[in-house]
Amino acid sequence: MRPSKRAGDQLRQVSLERNFSRHAEGSCLVKFGDTHVLCTASLEERVPGWLRNSGKGWVTAEYGMLPRATGDRMRREAASGKQSGRTQEIQRLIGRSLRAVVNLPALGERQITVDCDVIQADGGTRTAAITGGFVALADCLAWMEARAMVKRKDVLTSHVAAISCGIYNGEPVLDLDYPEDSTAETDANFVMTGAGGIIEIQGTAEGAPFSEDEFLKLLALARKGINELVEMQREALGGEL
Repeated sequence: MRPSKRAGDQLRQVSLERNFSRHAEGSCLVKFGDTHVLCTASLEERVPGWLRNSGKGWVTAEYGMLPRATGDRMRREAASGKQSGRTQEIQRLIGRSLRAVVNLPALGERQITVDCDVIQADGGTRTAAITGGFVALADCLAWMEARAMVKRKDVLTSHVAAISCGIYNGEPVLDLDYPEDSTAETDANFVMTGAGGIIEIQGTAEGAPFSEDEFLKLLALARKGINELVEMQREALGGEL
């Protein structure tokens, strides 16, 4: 029995609340159970120096956790003057995941930064950030389309969502919360497109190595969960994509 009493293939309760921030061009408050992440997408009429005069745009991401996102207060990384390796790794993953479904030339020489701030953490913050970050990005592009800057369907090639899976008490399970994540024998994160393409898989055996058969079971769970998340994205976006 899972601590949450969920079935092995059951997601936590998920919600995607658009337009949460009044100032950002696109925003989404995403909740995977007790993991809550605020995603905002901000447009800039410039690109990094290495992309100037290339005719291409850029999508990047930043990630952070608020001091009381967890049980004990964490020191703000800005106070220490540098980001942790974990933070850098997660924000690069978010950026890669979102760029995988963006036609950068269709964006023009503009940059969209998706900020993912964890308000409350209970496992799966990176997967929630990618899933909600896509909605914020889509709304930013809708804001641009309303001003005749781009056509959103020309820029976005597919949906993208992410989910965690793992082996807990010897059984493959979907969407780990913290009690499972902290004690799982195997922990994996899957990022996929709405068309089923695989963008990235991160998998680690915390104890004994996992088998190919176990991996395929985790992959099947991930596909099921991501299909459900993509349908939620479509519903949140009003079926506009």
